[in-house]
Amino acid sequence: MTRNPTPLGPADLPDAITRYLAGRAAKDASAAATAFTPHATVTDDGQTYEGAEAITRWLGQTDTEYTYTTSLTGAERDAADRYTVHQRLEGNFPGGRVDLRHRFALDHGLISELTIAP
Repeated sequence: MTRNPTPLGPADLPDAITRYLAGRAAKDASAAATAFTPHATVTDDGQTYEGAEAITRWLGQTDTEYTYTTSLTGAERDAADRYTVHQRLEGNFPGGRVDLRHRFALDHGLISELTIAP
């Protein structure tokens, strides 16, 4: 099956993704957590976090572990309720700069799955 993503601007992203990104940029784990379904999963750096409590802990940990800034470098709709957001992170983590893909799956307007990878 060939993937034909539709490029999007930041204003075209669904509300849940926008809330998640805004919460992350503000380092506000509680605000970012409201974008997820109660039984969502997040996979980041080889670890999977399942459910609201685990995701909220992950958000808080990643907000305090390093100092960094993010820049949105692109976004696309991959399929119905599936989106990819490209971000550049720069900060005091090993390597200092990384380009990441955030792959989102939505369920009833909230994030049900998020996979973050280079």
